[in-house]
Amino acid sequence: MTRDPLALRSESVAEFTFKAVAAGVVLGVLFGAANAYLGLRVGMTVSASIPAAVMAVVVFRALKLRSTILEVNLAQTIGSASTALATGTIFTIPALFLWGMVPPYMQVVALCFLGGLLGISAMIPLRRLLIVDAHDELPYPEGRACAEVLRASESGTSAGVWIFRGMAVGAAVKILISVAFLFPSEISYLLPVLPKAQLALELSPALFAVGFILGYRQAAVCVAGSIVSSLVLIPLIAWMGAHLGAPLYPETVRLVTDMGVGDIWSRYVRYIGAGAVATAGILTVARNFPTMVASFAAVAKGLKKKAATAGTAISAESRLAAATTDRDLPGGFVFGGIATVVTVSWLVPGIFAGGMDLTQRAVCAAGVGLFGVLFVAVAARIVGIVGVSSQPTSGIALVTLLGVASAFAAAGWVDGGARAAVLTVGTIVAIAASKAGDIAQDLKTGYLVGATPAKQQLGQLIGASVACWAVAGTVLLLGNTYTFGGKELAAPQATL
Repeated sequence: MTRDPLALRSESVAEFTFKAVAAGVVLGVLFGAANAYLGLRVGMTVSASIPAAVMAVVVFRALKLRSTILEVNLAQTIGSASTALATGTIFTIPALFLWGMVPPYMQVVALCFLGGLLGISAMIPLRRLLIVDAHDELPYPEGRACAEVLRASESGTSAGVWIFRGMAVGAAVKILISVAFLFPSEISYLLPVLPKAQLALELSPALFAVGFILGYRQAAVCVAGSIVSSLVLIPLIAWMGAHLGAPLYPETVRLVTDMGVGDIWSRYVRYIGAGAVATAGILTVARNFPTMVASFAAVAKGLKKKAATAGTAISAESRLAAATTDRDLPGGFVFGGIATVVTVSWLVPGIFAGGMDLTQRAVCAAGVGLFGVLFVAVAARIVGIVGVSSQPTSGIALVTLLGVASAFAAAGWVDGGARAAVLTVGTIVAIAASKAGDIAQDLKTGYLVGATPAKQQLGQLIGASVACWAVAGTVLLLGNTYTFGGKELAAPQATL
């Protein structure tokens, strides 16, 4: 079903209602916690927009609540806001645990919220340029797909029943494994033909579900890494260490012959994986650097052109759109939001880790403002081409860390506290960039179904202000229960 967005925008349709906000908040908490867990397990998160939209429709129908397509869109906009917070947090915060510097709960909450506020605020002036003016140039694949799902749900066809069936199957399998103990949680087999070679399988509904969502290509890449680790690297290290009479570096106590498969993975293979992730991050930055530069140049050029033509005549059609629903939150919110993030992070002690003084916090705040605004513009445009799943968040975090770390090194601030402060700067910027990509897709969905941008932007702010508590709580709870970088929660980006 095809609709004219402009015609839709002239209709008076319920949109920003209590039930839409409530449904979005609940979904945001659920998806925020789930994405934080998945990201720490497998190093990647999944977009919540389409599942949130489908589940919102099912919930409304189950409660016999009449809803419009715009209410469902607002619910998924709020519900998907948590994904970006989880992405930026899991990439950085677990590293503080690995350094023995467990952050307070309120600090992680503040980092999540400030990153979300920065991403939303800096994205607002880019909406018309990227979503409307570049409608034919930038497809925003997840945004278009979500719009189709919303239209299908409005016509009465919904995949919601399959989502809840999947939840039921996953819960049943987990109960049979962890409560009834009818199945083992892990199955492993040692291969006698290679030293220490082992094939292992964890019966985890969550990991199986991630494979379904990611698709065969990305799932195959993850499986390939496990196969190389189990059948090549671990046997090779075991063979090399079999004839050594001293510990093999970086191990300083035990011989390789005294280690099990898990020990070899923990002491050697994990670091090889971290190096591979680092190399991939550097190559991603190098490969995407021309695109990043071109994206920022295109945004700057478009904003300049927009300012130059601001006083020209506007068609009646454009005036109708502007007078009805084609409006953003006011400019005061944009500048106020960015200024609030920079000022609060500078003046409030404890936002950045490491116990920084006022001067050091000023450098950190400047890094947040500079890299945050820059990468919001870059990310918002890149996801219009490659989608949220391929957004180079880890590369953005890496560039931010290198930039701020260089300033710290030049000033002679090189102790553990300085490293922790730099890491938390990367947290805010990574969340802001992820948030920009997420809200850009949501705004594309809204543009296609006739939603009000200002209401979506406000919904994103509500979603971020609630989900930050759930994401922070999930990360800290998992960090205090398990060991980041270990078997249960690999946290690959943070380990790097």
